Amino acid sequence: MPRRRPAQQPCQLCERQVALTFHHLIPRKLHRRPRFYKRFNRNELNTGVWLCSPCHSGIHQLYDELTLGQQFSSLEALRGDEAIARHVRWVAKQRAGS
Repeated sequence: MPRRRPAQQPCQLCERQVALTFHHLIPRKLHRRPRFYKRFNRNELNTGVWLCSPCHSGIHQLYDELTLGQQFSSLEALRGDEAIARHVRWVAKQRAGS
């Protein structure tokens, strides 16, 4: 399911104006698990945020998909985590294109 990139929007975590990727708040790998498809409707499962590549890959390096689906299924939860916030602060200092 292709996602259209928002025009001229910053990364929703570090707020840099760079190319963005779509991050599913509940990883697609988990959509077929009863724990998730019974609790969330199809639109909720496909909800996500637009992130730059360093923020996106950093999130996946910090946490496995099950943890992301259970504990970080909202933008507020991502922003509220200290490990993610530390990574985002580092990314925000990087030059675009680095």
